[in-house]
Amino acid sequence: MSINIIIKNAVKRYGDVVIIPDLSLDIKKGEFFTLLGPSGCGKTTLLRMIAGFNTIEGGDFYFNETRINDLNPAKRNIGMVFQNYAVFPHMTVRGNVAFGLKNRKMSKEEIKKRTDEFLELMKIKEYENRLPERLSGGQQQRVALARALAVHPDVLLMDEPLSNLDAKLRVEMREVIKEIQNKIGITTVYVTHDQEEAMAISDRIAVMDKGVIQQIGTPKVLYHRPANLFVATFIGKTNVLDGKIYEENGEKGVMLENAKFPMKNLNDLAVDGLNVKLSIRPEEFVICEHGCGSLKGIVEDSVFLGLNTQYFVRLESGEKVQITRESSIEDTIEKNSEVEISVKTDKINVFSEDGQRALIG
Repeated sequence: MSINIIIKNAVKRYGDVVIIPDLSLDIKKGEFFTLLGPSGCGKTTLLRMIAGFNTIEGGDFYFNETRINDLNPAKRNIGMVFQNYAVFPHMTVRGNVAFGLKNRKMSKEEIKKRTDEFLELMKIKEYENRLPERLSGGQQQRVALARALAVHPDVLLMDEPLSNLDAKLRVEMREVIKEIQNKIGITTVYVTHDQEEAMAISDRIAVMDKGVIQQIGTPKVLYHRPANLFVATFIGKTNVLDGKIYEENGEKGVMLENAKFPMKNLNDLAVDGLNVKLSIRPEEFVICEHGCGSLKGIVEDSVFLGLNTQYFVRLESGEKVQITRESSIEDTIEKNSEVEISVKTDKINVFSEDGQRALIG
């Protein structure tokens, strides 16, 4: 059974150090919800508060209508998957998956049925008699996931479960996790500092910094319309440049490098002469033929990445920007080439000078 997780005004402190000052959150039934942020931002602390492993200094935590602040972790019916797998080294794969079921005093028939079900689901049936030491990291994480799910938890909590795997295995396992979560439909709270991983698997993401949620949204919304400069720079790559709002003859837009870029989606906070920060993704710059771009620069370096090539361009003002362009066999821009650049103004983001407020929409 999936449940709704509601957190109201959560506070966590260690002595005089406040980790989470005042956090509220509503996680929907069956949702894959990710807590994303840099190390030390409070995401694992919050996860452990949901699990019951950390004390709660303030606020209320609910599973549906049930307040769980004082509920024993063993009675919260959660499944937990850790960064270090935490499989039992002296038990076989089958023994690990069956462990929670035996603790719940289930019948031998039901234990076998559920264990078989999740060995098959996680594609580890062929390893059922192996000890963990004979498994790869990815296989061990599959065992940990099967063990967590076999008890039919109401909530699945995952704390950086892929960070110990190599890059190829991480991609493979995040696909497995998302596929299994979709099949089972269990409410899942996932912690990671890897923004690409979060975007690949999440229904919604909460971006955290210093114990405060900066923005909650779908991966698409967070990428294209971040609420502030912190989110813009944490989700994906972006170029941050100084600009200024201009208004003339009924037209409003931004000035960058003395070039004017009309914009139709600036809000009322964007007033004439206001200094702003511009967030322009590498793919939102376009290197074009002479005479078609408002900006000029010199290519200082490039990196071929297969499908795309990354160009590092020094603008006339001395600012350095990164530009992504689809690779082609014939067309490679040489180092020290002078180029002209246009901007996809419908996709760029504009923030107040302190980076705290979005001026779009």
